[in-house]
Amino acid sequence: MTSNKFTRAAIILFILALNIGCDQVTKSIVRRDMTDNQVIGYLGNHVTLEKTENTGAFLSLGDSLGGPVRDILLVILPLIAVVWGLGYILYKTNIPNLRLLGIILIIGGGAGNLYDRIVHGSVTDFMHIDFVIFQTGVFNVADMSIMAGMFIIILDSYINKKKEESTTTTN
Repeated sequence: MTSNKFTRAAIILFILALNIGCDQVTKSIVRRDMTDNQVIGYLGNHVTLEKTENTGAFLSLGDSLGGPVRDILLVILPLIAVVWGLGYILYKTNIPNLRLLGIILIIGGGAGNLYDRIVHGSVTDFMHIDFVIFQTGVFNVADMSIMAGMFIIILDSYINKKKEESTTTTN
């Protein structure tokens, strides 16, 4: 039993490290090879790479905050959430695998952006999608990880709801 818990924790930490590593490698490449606001277009400029430093949170929310309020909202609370989330998934062993993957992706994305905020003072964003009716803000791999994690959790909830409805109907 202890072996299974150790293996599970090792797998969780491996996926988490891989997630954070991919985020940090891409940001490092962008910081090294692109100048601020340099734009590189792909697919007729519908997908662009554009280096920006985001001093706020999602879509620059809170970038005008200063002092202790900024530190509390953009560093301390996210740090507590990441540590709590990691403790939760390591301690609670009965989380369904799909939901667990979603939570790991959210924690990894949050940790990647939090690391940037602490070490660099801002989060490096560099991807932008613009297909006229669908347009994003500038984002990074950590943001994609968080969104993928949310999608997976919603998908898991939908699948479980359908299973419950099926079980209820047949009984």
